[in-house]
Amino acid sequence: MLTYPEIDPVAIAIGPLKVHWYGLMYLFGFIVAWWLALRRSTRPWSPVIKSEVEDLILYCAIGVVVGGRLGYMFFYNFPQLMENPLSLLKVWEGGMSFHGGLVGVMLATVLYARKIGTTFPALIDFVAPLVPIGLGLGRLGNFIGQELWGRPTEGPWGMVFPKDPELLARHPSQLYQAFLEGLVLFALLWWFSSKPRPRLAVGGMFVLFYGIFRFLVEFVREPDGHIGFDLFGWMTRGQLLSLPMIVAGIALLVWSYRTQPLPQGRGKASNKETRSQVNGGA
Repeated sequence: MLTYPEIDPVAIAIGPLKVHWYGLMYLFGFIVAWWLALRRSTRPWSPVIKSEVEDLILYCAIGVVVGGRLGYMFFYNFPQLMENPLSLLKVWEGGMSFHGGLVGVMLATVLYARKIGTTFPALIDFVAPLVPIGLGLGRLGNFIGQELWGRPTEGPWGMVFPKDPELLARHPSQLYQAFLEGLVLFALLWWFSSKPRPRLAVGGMFVLFYGIFRFLVEFVREPDGHIGFDLFGWMTRGQLLSLPMIVAGIALLVWSYRTQPLPQGRGKASNKETRSQVNGGA
C-alpha cells in the first residue's frame, strides 16, 4: 500500500486570507494555456494572432469558472440549488463540474470568435489542445485536497486518505485522471493538432478521448455520496455525462473528415494580418 503524502491544502495563508492549492492549480492551468496559445498563434493556419491570445484566455477562464459552477449545481446538486438558489454563489465551499466548464468554454469561444471575426469551429480546434494540462493540474488539486478519491482496493497502489472517515485503502483515482485526462490527452491532442486538420477534427478528438478516459476512470472512482449510482446499479453520474461525449466525438470526426477542407494558410492579405493592423499590433 502506498503512503498518502500529506500536503496542506492551503498553499498560502496571510491572516484570514487562505489560498488553496486547488485554486492555484486553476491559475497555473490558465498560465500554461496562455503560453501554449502564444506558441500556436504563430502557425500559418492559426485563427488567432498573438495580440488576441490574452483576451481569449480571459474569455475561456470566465467560461470555465461560471460554467463549472453552474454545471456542478445542475448536474450534481440540483436539489440544493432549488432549495437555496444563493448556494450557487458559495464557490468557497467547492464544487466544480468539468462538463459544465466545457459548456462554458464553448459559449465563451462562440462569443470570442464573433468578436475577432473568425469561426467557432476554427477557434474551438485552437482551444482544445490548451485544455488538458489544466485538467491534469485540477486533478492534482483534488488529490492534495483529499477529495474525489477512488473506491476501495486491495492492490498495492491503494492509499488511505486521512480525511476518509472509513480510512480504507482506495484507488488514487485523482492521479489516474491527472495522467489520462491531463498528460495523455495533452500529448495526443498536441500531436494531432501539430498540422492542419479538417475543421472540428481536433475538437472531436478532445471530446471523444476525454469521454473515454473519464468513463473508464469512473469504474474506480467513488461515486458522489449524495448521488450514488444512476443506472443499472453501476453507472455513475460522470459516466452518464461522458457517454454523449463519446458519441459526439465519433460523429464529429466522421463529419469533419467527410465534409470539411483543411484550414488555409494566412496568405498575403489574411484576416489575421488585417486584424493585427486594426489592433495596432498591440
